[in-house]
Amino acid sequence: MKNKIIMKKAILFVSVILLSAVSFAQSERYLSAMKNNLAAIDTSFRNPASLVSLSNNFERIANAEKSQWLPYYYAAYCQVNAGYVDADKSRSDAYADKASALIAKADSLAPKNSEISCIKSMIASCHMMVNPMQRYMEYGQEVSSFMDEAMELDPANPRPYLLKGQGLKYTPEQFGGGCSTAKPVLQTSLDKYGAFTPLSELHPNWGKGRVEQLLQECK
Repeated sequence: MKNKIIMKKAILFVSVILLSAVSFAQSERYLSAMKNNLAAIDTSFRNPASLVSLSNNFERIANAEKSQWLPYYYAAYCQVNAGYVDADKSRSDAYADKASALIAKADSLAPKNSEISCIKSMIASCHMMVNPMQRYMEYGQEVSSFMDEAMELDPANPRPYLLKGQGLKYTPEQFGGGCSTAKPVLQTSLDKYGAFTPLSELHPNWGKGRVEQLLQECK
């Protein structure tokens, strides 16, 4: 009887060790795949096809992991930015729609998330930029409301201030935009970047260089 108990404990111990090893290997593969794709984001901004390819990579990681929101987040981020950099605005709605489907999955895994609200604002902006004059009434309020939501969910997040300042910079002065209006918002964003620390090496940490560029252009 005693030997049977010892044997059961040994089997249980080995099983726990094996499960831990498998789990560790999976987490290492996930971390490696995410880091490799994150490192490629900056160079992928050169053309929309590269961003779409990278978005697909993140989506494959997300579909394999199921419970991780960050791969869906980055898949949406790359997809919506493809809509921004593609000169053919007839394709913008398709990019934005795909990004919307991806960020909805991230949202289901991490609700009330400031970073996710930023992407939602970017998606609405991507739709609007197809024809700003015609689409402002439909999408302008979404752009602002998701931006405000991001600020409320995490006041320390510099990215919604970047998005707001960027939008103001490219808004004509007669409609309340221009550098004079954008600069204090962009400066607030830069100040927040100075104090911001991402939760991990995988969490969003983009935008500081863009803020610095916009402020330089406004000098």
